[in-house]
Amino acid sequence: MAFLQANIYSNVLGMEVMMNVVLPQRTEKLIGTSTAGSTEDVPVLYLLHGMGGNHSVWERRTNIERYVSDRGLAVIMPSTDLGWYADTQYDMKYWTFLSEELPEICQELFPQLSRKREKTFAAGLSMGGYGAFKLGLRQPERFAAIASLSGPLNIAARVEDLLLIRNEAYWTGVFGPLDEFKESEHDLLFLLKEALKEQKNLPDIFLACGEQDPLLHASEDVSRALSEAKIPHFFETAAGGHDWHFWDEWIQKVIDWLPLDEAETFERSGN
Repeated sequence: MAFLQANIYSNVLGMEVMMNVVLPQRTEKLIGTSTAGSTEDVPVLYLLHGMGGNHSVWERRTNIERYVSDRGLAVIMPSTDLGWYADTQYDMKYWTFLSEELPEICQELFPQLSRKREKTFAAGLSMGGYGAFKLGLRQPERFAAIASLSGPLNIAARVEDLLLIRNEAYWTGVFGPLDEFKESEHDLLFLLKEALKEQKNLPDIFLACGEQDPLLHASEDVSRALSEAKIPHFFETAAGGHDWHFWDEWIQKVIDWLPLDEAETFERSGN
């Protein structure tokens, strides 16, 4: 595998943006792990960070490079600041960057990456889990699978909880007036309802959260909504909090779950 730290310019954001990239590379090592995966039409995982993180945090806090080394999977880890994967009220278009510009930049720099839906995935932790779900619900034609670890996926039901994290000025700067959040483009349960109404072909869905995590209710709410709509999905809880011990363990399960090979035996049906 190759590990790259890239400084790219975003025309959408009007600024330099950092991203870390893991790419399959054919290697023959005397010491370590040799890899012989394909370097054409490579499946790609967009792996998103949470609040307080950046492009480097998955590489620093987990062994993500080692976890994908024998899977032939590329991993794109962009920095999106504290923009919540939204086109903010203060004119920083993080959603447009993530959903439109970033894939094109990655194709320009790494043309071996696949453009096929069946080989494109998104995942993230906390805020990044929210972003991954937003990608899958707003662009289901692009993603075969999405995964959230400890994601705040039901913000509209508990808008008041946001004020426990940061003040109202921050949140209105990102999303606009909080009393207008419900049934907006930022409300994931609303986006799910609209996608179902339009009979969109949704990606496979993976949810996991720690049983001691204060955001557990969010994954439970979304799992319940999916079950009521008879949408198959994977949902599991386990001992753990809102921390890297849980995310490091469960990103490995996400990678095992991704449909990289039809011979996968990992359980894909959910609760």
